[in-house]
Amino acid sequence: MPPTASHTPTVLLAEDDRAIRNALERALTLEGYRVTAVADGVEALAQAHRSRPDVLVLDVMMPGIDGLQVCRVLRAEGDRTPVLMLTALVETADRIAGLDAGADDYVVKPFDVEEVFARLRALLRRAAPAPPPGTAPGPVEPPARGAAPGTAGRPGRSGTPGKAGTSGKSGTPKSSGASHGRPGAAATGRFVEAAGLRMDPRARRAWRGRRELELTRTEFELLELLIRNAGIVLDHSTIYDRIWGYDFGPGSKNLAVYVGYLRRKLDEPGAPQLIHTVRGVGYVLRED
Repeated sequence: MPPTASHTPTVLLAEDDRAIRNALERALTLEGYRVTAVADGVEALAQAHRSRPDVLVLDVMMPGIDGLQVCRVLRAEGDRTPVLMLTALVETADRIAGLDAGADDYVVKPFDVEEVFARLRALLRRAAPAPPPGTAPGPVEPPARGAAPGTAGRPGRSGTPGKAGTSGKSGTPKSSGASHGRPGAAATGRFVEAAGLRMDPRARRAWRGRRELELTRTEFELLELLIRNAGIVLDHSTIYDRIWGYDFGPGSKNLAVYVGYLRRKLDEPGAPQLIHTVRGVGYVLRED
């Protein structure tokens, strides 16, 4: 979780530019994180193996082993620690390479340190352990900008599922939706189902028909949001708030990249497309 009085998250920062490394290390420390800063990928891997951090911040362009290689090695070892990439490369293909390597998010240089804080809070929230069975977790909002670590910020837009005009949180299962003809997923025991898809959120597994889907952390979160709101058009801001905890603005391609990933993993020859683009608004999951 983000820094609180009872927990200090650990950050492993790998950045070969000493000025950037020192400045970011100071900023993160002042924000309440415990930071280990290293200058290259070899040191980053060694440190990650010695003491697993809560989150990694990796520069893409480093001598020797770069940030992409560090991420690939950790993912190959089964390490699912959240990874935030720092990159000076602005082309979409370069950012896609980072996501393909297993990164969870990225920040383009030059960056605002507040954006780094916001993305780290979102990654740590999503990586937090699930509550014990039988407890109903409430929404977790990022701390307000300028607030003391661990204090709650203002409510985001996540309570309104896009342009659907419905009430309730967009991440809340609508177990009775299917039987009453309303949009939404059908919750069957521990599974959530819609449009021929089935998910087990507790085990973090998903299937289309009999085929199990191999999804990254962010892909799983995005697909779960779409399934729980099947038939409802979710706008870009709502999805960003729910998945990343931060609205990247109309110029960001981050969401489009992940939707493209999901479509490639979901789509089957001769089968209907499940994720549809509503131009100028957002996305909807439905089986046409």
